[in-house]
Amino acid sequence: CDMDYRRLGQTGLKVSEVCLGTMTFGTAGWGISQEQAKSIVDLALDAGVNFFDTADSYAEGRSEEILGRLLQGRRDKLIIATKVFNPMGPDVNDSGTCRWHIMQAVEESLRRLQTDYIDLYWMHLWDRFTPIDETMRALDDLVTAGKVRYIGFSDTPAWKVAQAQVMASFRGWAPLVALQIEYSLLERTVEGELIPMAQELGLG
Repeated sequence: CDMDYRRLGQTGLKVSEVCLGTMTFGTAGWGISQEQAKSIVDLALDAGVNFFDTADSYAEGRSEEILGRLLQGRRDKLIIATKVFNPMGPDVNDSGTCRWHIMQAVEESLRRLQTDYIDLYWMHLWDRFTPIDETMRALDDLVTAGKVRYIGFSDTPAWKVAQAQVMASFRGWAPLVALQIEYSLLERTVEGELIPMAQELGLG
């Protein structure tokens, strides 16, 4: 295939330059069926895509379930990213990035994805009510336990990402390796701080 592969941030992990997002997998109110999702995944695999992105909250967990089923038998060759933050139940602790929720959420994501590890685990949004050291320590523990291999942030201000990265460096915790941000011809505000920060800190 003609797909190019790039290192993810400063890691040695090579990912396809195109990542397939699966937010529309699952029909919880809107979205597509597993059969429709299969045709998309098959096309992506044929094109050389090895990087797939989902989240626990996409289609109320169905996106992870569908992706997990569709990637069975080839899991060891592919990179799966998922996220934690959004509400996944009625309890007051069923959302956010406190240790309690992260530890529960990762187990549920592993079950839905039918895998024993997640390649890239994103903090979906910045949790303003949880100290960032609590979040980073919990994520580091997941890396140490082998349940997560790399960590990253999505939709988080540059100053908070920098704070977390410096903290991880000083404390010897797993570093952030990637940043997921909205960027298009219509949304270019990331050029001011987020992209320069990512380049300076070595974030993919």
